Amino acid sequence: MSAGIVIRRGKLEEIIDLRWKILRAGLPRETAYFDGDREETTRHFVAASDGEIFGCVTILRRAWQDKPAWQLRGMAVDTGLQRTGIGRRLLAEVERTVRAEKFSLQLWCNARTSATLFYRKLGWQIVGEQFAIPSAGPHYKMTRLLTDE
Repeated sequence: MSAGIVIRRGKLEEIIDLRWKILRAGLPRETAYFDGDREETTRHFVAASDGEIFGCVTILRRAWQDKPAWQLRGMAVDTGLQRTGIGRRLLAEVERTVRAEKFSLQLWCNARTSATLFYRKLGWQIVGEQFAIPSAGPHYKMTRLLTDE
């Protein structure tokens, strides 16, 4: 079903509506903008087809345990296309970019509890106890250290 969808680098304004719809439903639209979104080193990715955005993810440079790392934020796939491989393809593109940029091979995120199985299937590990983000519910910190493939 996701065959006609292209994964590519995106722009912040392209992803805000999907982030808002999936991750910030019921909150004001401006809550879909995150700290660091406009930093020069931040990278946004989209899953798109015919000008429509069906998936998105952002990575930004944020330390993990006082070492250089990339934080994954704002991962979202349109409700009707979840579980079709778009999220996996977005993360594959993130990993290609992280390897190419030679900044750090360490990734981490605050994953919604409901998404932890998805991440674990792709090699991520839960670190620590569940915690709550007031506007988004229960989460776990998760990490993935890439290899020099």
